[in-house]
Amino acid sequence: MRAMVFDRVGRPLRLEQRPLPIPGPGEVLLRVLACGICRTDLHLIDGDVEVEHAPRILGHQIVGVIDGTERRVGVPWVGWTCGTCEQCLGGHENLCPNARFTGCDIDGGMAEYTVADERFCFPMPAGYPAAQAAPLLCAGLIGFRSLRFCGDAHRIGLYGFGAAAHILIQVATWQGREVYAFTRPGDSIAQEFARSLSATWAGPSDAMPPVPLDAAIIFAPDGGLVPLALRALKPGGRVVCGGIHMSDIPSIPYQNLWDERSIQSVANLTREDGHEFLELAPQVPVTTHVTSYRLEQANEALADLRAGRFSGAGVLVP
Repeated sequence: MRAMVFDRVGRPLRLEQRPLPIPGPGEVLLRVLACGICRTDLHLIDGDVEVEHAPRILGHQIVGVIDGTERRVGVPWVGWTCGTCEQCLGGHENLCPNARFTGCDIDGGMAEYTVADERFCFPMPAGYPAAQAAPLLCAGLIGFRSLRFCGDAHRIGLYGFGAAAHILIQVATWQGREVYAFTRPGDSIAQEFARSLSATWAGPSDAMPPVPLDAAIIFAPDGGLVPLALRALKPGGRVVCGGIHMSDIPSIPYQNLWDERSIQSVANLTREDGHEFLELAPQVPVTTHVTSYRLEQANEALADLRAGRFSGAGVLVP
């Protein structure tokens, strides 16, 4: 099979011919139909998040068919948890200290085939072609989990309008919420994209929204956005940081945190999150906007993601 392989930090992915992986007990062999690319892939390539055992096949938004069947499943970032630690037993498997992550600790989906633990494979909703379904498995799931921490907030700000935000805005507006989209200053294309998806307002990240927000979710990996988002909140509001990595948060004047404002991080996801969101997505219905690339174009796709050269999500199709 063909695979795009990560060797070490700072190096582009390398196309390699490999034998088909062999599934172990409880695992399934998947023929990959599509694999979404994600900012986490950039964090792995840049060394912001460590890949302990390279070489490694990246990719953690996998839609594939179980070999020898017609079953189409999705594989997310969380690829295995121990099931015996305090966090797992307490219903917080997303915080399992022994967890293994797809495309980081386990070979992922930037290949023609991959192996996955069947317990961590999700049935995929009907009606979504594979490329449109792939972004649901991370961009959709982490956005959905982030939204949980917003409670019943009516006015929500989304900082960084990429793959996750373009899915989440559809869920939030379907629920009757108002969404305020914040983009990089000068990115009129992303702002117009947000308005086309029913954003109440769209503007640059250094601007104040026209009304105070009940909550804000930060998807961009820029810690400097946290003080800006806090300033945009009404008393009692919450800033939710939805990324796996973020640059350092600068000093925050206590006055901006005062009035019972709070900051909340989001780590990974649970299988409960996955099943609930994938049942919800067709009801909205969520429409993913994707730019597709061939497998061997993975480096080009990641460069386009880094530069913000497409709206919505990027997907590799073997």
